[in-house]
Formats: sequence, structure tokens, C-alpha cells
Amino acid sequence: MTGLTVRPATPADYAAIARLTVAAYEADGQLKDEPGYAEVLADVATRAGAGVVLVAADPVTGAVLGSVTFVLPGSPYAELSGPGEAEFRMLAVDPAAQGRGAGQALARACVDRAVALGCTAVVISIRAGMAEAARRLYERIGFRRVPQRDWSPVPGVRLLGLRLELPA
Repeated sequence: MTGLTVRPATPADYAAIARLTVAAYEADGQLKDEPGYAEVLADVATRAGAGVVLVAADPVTGAVLGSVTFVLPGSPYAELSGPGEAEFRMLAVDPAAQGRGAGQALARACVDRAVALGCTAVVISIRAGMAEAARRLYERIGFRRVPQRDWSPVPGVRLLGLRLELPA
């Protein structure tokens, strides 16, 4: 995680974000059961208009290594969040840059943003078959399963609800 810059995305970042997000989801096998989802992932401008897209960038080259979309309840991208909760979605790290701490830096930036906004919790959905490394990342940060928040956006895709309580 050391040495990465986490900042809001700019329109100049959108093409790189689209490419790396689709590549990361494909590499993890997350697109095979959801026709059309690659297009949703690639539409960074719409996501940025409905929330805050953050990037983790290499501080020397400026290369975008990962991204995430942070939203509050009421956003068209909010799937689980209710009153007082924040949510992040579409966290992705370029497969070529995995292992550098970009995912953790982005997740922690979302938690920090939620704390700054006075939220009581952060909620996320993860695919039931998500890579073990990603699951461990969320557990290390403090996210816990909330089975009553599990859901399915389309037949054959099961998403697990996770929640992180924030300090009062």
C-alpha cells in the first residue's frame, strides 16, 4: 500500500479505469454469468456522475492501478446501503498490478470517506465465488458477513452482503 496515491478520478482516467475494471472482472471469472455487465463496468462517466470514483495511481508514473466507486443511499449504484450507511462497488485492480496494495488502499479510502461523512457503517456486496485474496482483504479491514443482505441481481449470480461498523 505504501507509495500509492488515492485520488478522485478525472475524465482523463476513465479509459484506463474502464479497461482495468473489465480486465479484473474477467480475470476473476465474474463476467461469465452476467451478459452486458462489462458495458456497465466500462461506463465510468455514468458511475462518476452517480457517486465518487476513486483511483489508486502509481505516484511516479501516474498510471492508474485500480479504481472503486463510492456511493451513498439513493444513488442508482447503491445496492445495499440504507440510511446512515455508505457503500462501495466495482473495486478493481489491474491484474498486472495486483499485490501492490491498491485494493486495500481503495477500500480504506472508502472507509475514511464514510467516516468523514458521519456514516455509521459501510456495506458491500461480494460475489459468492470471489477470489479468496479479495475476501481476506475485506475481513482484515473489519467487514463481517450479514447473510440477511445476500441477494441475486440475475439468476445464477449470488452476492454476499458484508458490513463494517464505523466508530460513533
